[in-house]
Amino acid sequence: MRGRRRLAGVSSPDSWRAGWARPVGAAIFRTLYAGRSVGAAHVPRSGPVILAANHTGFLDGAVIVGLAPRPVHFLVYDKSFERWVGSILRASGQIPLAMDRGARAGLHAGLDVLSRGGVLGIFPEGARGRGDLADAERGVAWLAIQSGADVIPTACLGTRATGALADSVPAPRSKLVVDFGEALAFDIPQGVPGRRRVQLVADQIREGLAAHVAAASREHGIPLPEDVPPDLWD
Repeated sequence: MRGRRRLAGVSSPDSWRAGWARPVGAAIFRTLYAGRSVGAAHVPRSGPVILAANHTGFLDGAVIVGLAPRPVHFLVYDKSFERWVGSILRASGQIPLAMDRGARAGLHAGLDVLSRGGVLGIFPEGARGRGDLADAERGVAWLAIQSGADVIPTACLGTRATGALADSVPAPRSKLVVDFGEALAFDIPQGVPGRRRVQLVADQIREGLAAHVAAASREHGIPLPEDVPPDLWD
């Protein structure tokens, strides 16, 4: 399946778009920046995969796309799909996710990516913040349950320093690290109803990702920002 189904105005992206974005991103983040990936072997070589990542800075999605071992389609808030940034996001196969009128269409487009064995990136926190997973949305859990995909906790570090604005970018040659952890395992009792099941999986994803991000931050010596930047959309 090539993935051109249209769902309430959101088309699931063609696989080849993410294919070209990965080597271009790798070239940028390994030359203009001191970017590197760790734990790439934890990402299955085939089959549906969800990269659940923390979110602190403007470049998070792009860094993960460039340094991941497989092409990635990211769910990105629809207000980012404006002007020149929107053109790049569309051309590279990223998926708009509504902020204020329901995210169903974007989630279904992401599910379509997973149904054809692709890799989907998502920020469970939603907006950019400290990246410590103090809160997380339930969309990633719904996608995991519906698709049966492996959920890989993904720490993205170095894209925003304390005091920097939400749309700032790090200085050239800054150290950027994407650390992929082992797939998360979920403990769900038998007979749990649908909504409760989604919440339990969401809680376990948040806890697993938070632990992985904290450990990766310590290991690589890259602290998380100590502040939450002003809302970019205000």
